Amino acid sequence: MANFTIADIKALREQLGTGMVDTKKALEEADGDLEKAVEILRLKGAKGNAKRADRSTSEGLVAAKEHNGAVTIIELNTETDFVAKNERFIALAGKVLDAAAAAGADSAEAALAAPSGEAGQTVAELISDEAAIIGEKVELRRVRTLSGDKFEIYLHKTSKDLPPQVGVVLAYTGDDAETARSLAQHISFANPTYLSRDEVPEAEVDKEREIVTEISRNEGKPEAALPKIVEGRVNAFFKQVALLDQDYAKDNKLSVAKVAADAGLTLTGFARFKVGA
Repeated sequence: MANFTIADIKALREQLGTGMVDTKKALEEADGDLEKAVEILRLKGAKGNAKRADRSTSEGLVAAKEHNGAVTIIELNTETDFVAKNERFIALAGKVLDAAAAAGADSAEAALAAPSGEAGQTVAELISDEAAIIGEKVELRRVRTLSGDKFEIYLHKTSKDLPPQVGVVLAYTGDDAETARSLAQHISFANPTYLSRDEVPEAEVDKEREIVTEISRNEGKPEAALPKIVEGRVNAFFKQVALLDQDYAKDNKLSVAKVAADAGLTLTGFARFKVGA
């Protein structure tokens, strides 16, 4: 007779995020010993990590924290939403974020090499061990650290049952925190790539100009009018990719630059992560 109950299976599954069948088998093998069952699942999962290497990780969460005058934001991914909302996965994300922030990591590679604070492990080793227990591929996809004077962190849930799926960090100077939050929400919605048009690489602008020139010619636009038409379309491109050029989401008669200036804000940098994007 088994020395465990359905409640034990449920508790262990909720703790680890493991599948029903694997959890039950581990408890059977451990004769109901919960600690031994955890070790069995860990060993089994470690062997499965390599098999899961090519799996897609389109679920997960975004998290951010301020630390020593900077803000670090991470995107941690897994395979299913079941694991994404599991307490163990969320706790892992917290440990990864703490380690990345402490190291001032500005890339996933730097964060993975950072000490995790768990028995001398690196973050990469911590993720590997936890993935073995969870039973899914876990991937640290992106990490950014922004320095600045002040920050607004906006984390958005696309589903009430899941952790935040979109995260924005906005660095700025000024005192209008309410407008800064509104601008962070704008970034979440509008998804700019660059802060200003000056940051857009020249090669990218040249390519866009080449494309819109060809489109305009194919539309039969007069050759003499092409320069003005092309520049108008290039400006429209800047309004898509450059934050300060964008129309403000709450009032499209105003640019983001105008809204920031009227509020006495200078925007100095931002990061936006969306799970799976």
